Amino acid sequence: MAKKYEGHAIGIDLGTTYSCVAVWQEAKDRAEIIHNEQGNRTTPSFVAFTDSQRLIGDAAKNQAASNPSNTVFDAKRLIGRKHSDPVIQNDILLWPFKVIAGTNDKPTVVIKYKGEEKHLFAEEISSMILLKMREIAEEYLESPVKNAVITVPAYFNDSQRKATKDAGFIAGLNVMRIINEPTAAALAYGLDKRSNCVGERNIFIFDLGGGTFDVSLLTIMDDVIKVKATAGDTHLGGEDFDNRMVNYFVKEFKRKNRIDISGNSRALRRLRTACEKAKRFLSFVTETTIEVDAISEGVDLCFSLSRGRFEDLNMDLFRKCIDTVDKCLADAKMDKSSVDDIVLVGGSSRIPKVRQLLNEFFKGKDISKGINPDEAVAYGAAIQAALLNEENKISWNLKLMDVTPLSLGTSLKGDLMDVVIPRNTTIPSMEKKVYVTCYDYQSSVGINVYEGERARASDNNLLGLFSLRVPPSLRGSLPIKVSFSIDADGILNVAAAEDTSGNRKDITITNEKGRLSPKEIEGMIKEAEIYKADDMKFKKTVKAKNQLDDYLYNMGKVIDDKFVSSTLSPLDKMKIKAGIGRGKRLLDDSSMQASTSVYEKYLRDLESMFESTVGLTKKGEAEE
Repeated sequence: MAKKYEGHAIGIDLGTTYSCVAVWQEAKDRAEIIHNEQGNRTTPSFVAFTDSQRLIGDAAKNQAASNPSNTVFDAKRLIGRKHSDPVIQNDILLWPFKVIAGTNDKPTVVIKYKGEEKHLFAEEISSMILLKMREIAEEYLESPVKNAVITVPAYFNDSQRKATKDAGFIAGLNVMRIINEPTAAALAYGLDKRSNCVGERNIFIFDLGGGTFDVSLLTIMDDVIKVKATAGDTHLGGEDFDNRMVNYFVKEFKRKNRIDISGNSRALRRLRTACEKAKRFLSFVTETTIEVDAISEGVDLCFSLSRGRFEDLNMDLFRKCIDTVDKCLADAKMDKSSVDDIVLVGGSSRIPKVRQLLNEFFKGKDISKGINPDEAVAYGAAIQAALLNEENKISWNLKLMDVTPLSLGTSLKGDLMDVVIPRNTTIPSMEKKVYVTCYDYQSSVGINVYEGERARASDNNLLGLFSLRVPPSLRGSLPIKVSFSIDADGILNVAAAEDTSGNRKDITITNEKGRLSPKEIEGMIKEAEIYKADDMKFKKTVKAKNQLDDYLYNMGKVIDDKFVSSTLSPLDKMKIKAGIGRGKRLLDDSSMQASTSVYEKYLRDLESMFESTVGLTKKGEAEE
């Protein structure tokens, strides 16, 4: 029986560099991308911490150069991984913030907030971005939002999917479904083209974002979307192209000026911002300039960059994308000529060389430009949310059939990987296998669960393990039934049973890959409430300061008025000017860190004083 959800349901594209949120609008019979408070339809996936507040989104990214060690980004590249992972070790060299090994080798970000050192997991950083997207939606809808569909790269493993779901839970969201990004884009494309879609069409989704790369081959027919195959790289995207540019210009600046900025985090942040901007320009111009004033020791950085040089710096990464496209088609056992539509998703898919290589691979086939690459994933997630939410009346009766990106299985004697669910199996799915004991009179059987494509089990990713007690017997004589089931979120449950004793044990893969324990999640939810309370407190204080500042300004205008001034005695004028002076000193004294109540009380005292002297009590009356 389908689960019922109450209230609005939103779709969130939780990106490495930018995130986006959308909601289904019944009146318009389509999804609506929601803009943030800056008027932007995408929000930077940045979180920053200062001595006075926490910043998320545009505000966090805008101050990154002045506060690099406490501005966190790329949390998606940390989530669900180990600190010892070579990928993380390479990334740490590029990040200005500190990342250490926490409990169970979980990567932990170290920042300073209000003068105190804080240790944050990637799930907590991601939850803050999700909370920001939720608040953007709530402001637009003018009502609370709890339900959400969150997207992940198709090639995210089990641990990364669960960590993303944990992040949503910490953000106070009811995660209705975890959906693959290319599949979400296919939903957006399918809805957009449903009136023109006659018969079966094979859609190839090419999703190259800021930090991850996915491709999926899907078939759309009669309002059914079936994923045939998927492939990708969870560590390939626009950030890597930026890194190549940054490293190149660090070397060029050192060669030209004999100044090494590789250890200067502020200089690197400014250079990275300039490189990111130049990368975008080179999608529509053939040459641009990288300029950073006084980047180090008062010396300016200024270099020209051609599109050709940019392509040379990243050509191996571009070709890696095309190799992945070829692999996906091979997995689906489909020829490139059978692909009807090629859909580009993700900001990095705008790079001309990427489009050229893709066009050449598909032998000149036109590439669809009908959907916005930055918004398609959130748009599709909102459609999925509407389909799951009975309160939404959606005219499209859609059935979605996704696949698992990696093979799942268990280890046999001799470290052999035995696949139970092959990669690209349609989900949800359940498969069963029967095994036997390996040794005489063994009293327990260990079930080690792996994901991956290598023949040797230990070369794949260990998702979890558990032990099943069995009655002692001769080897090979006791059958053990093992079942693997994957739910609609792509999350795995493994069960093992022995019939003669009635013993049974199952596991939904949890902590072996560094997933948060329920106790840790509970602690982070409490911590999130503290952060939220701090944010509200800060906003309230700023509001009180602004009200006091406005009142002081308007009262200054009033007493400067010749008519009003002529009605006041010299003593009253002195008292009013002294009150304004004290108020300005209160606002200007940044070391004082006054509380909201101090500003509010001083404002009330001023109002009372003006009422008794000038006869004005309200700001509006003062302006009149």
